[in-house]
Amino acid sequence: MAIKRNPSLQEYSKDHHQALLLCWKIQVGFSKGIAAERIKAYSDWFYENHILEHFQLEEKYMFPVLGNENKLVIQALEEHKILLALFTDTTQIETSLKQIQTLLKSHIRFEEQILFNEIQNAATPEELEKIAQFHSDKKYKDNLNDVFWR
Repeated sequence: MAIKRNPSLQEYSKDHHQALLLCWKIQVGFSKGIAAERIKAYSDWFYENHILEHFQLEEKYMFPVLGNENKLVIQALEEHKILLALFTDTTQIETSLKQIQTLLKSHIRFEEQILFNEIQNAATPEELEKIAQFHSDKKYKDNLNDVFWR
């Protein structure tokens, strides 16, 4: 059954869709024998242009709805920390990319299926307004400089 997402959280869910596509692109890249450095260049671009801001918005506007002591928020923050370390790792690039692909996918599923539901159920109308207000709905623009996944 499809989850009814509050309109205030829909842009965050769109971000998640793009991040799932990143996971798919990493997987396809490795299945085609693409050099890890090429995949990393795209992954770095995605991290700098999408992941960082997305994590910051969640942490600043969404997670406080439940509070930092909430076990779901603690899990999300811990996963953010691990993912940030993987995205910025420059020593074991292939291993880190493969871990990003796995962990980012499960992290998104967790947020979409569990955490976001809790947040939208607990949030006041004012909190939902603030969550929506700080996420721009600018159209996603991909980096097509090296479309290794095609």
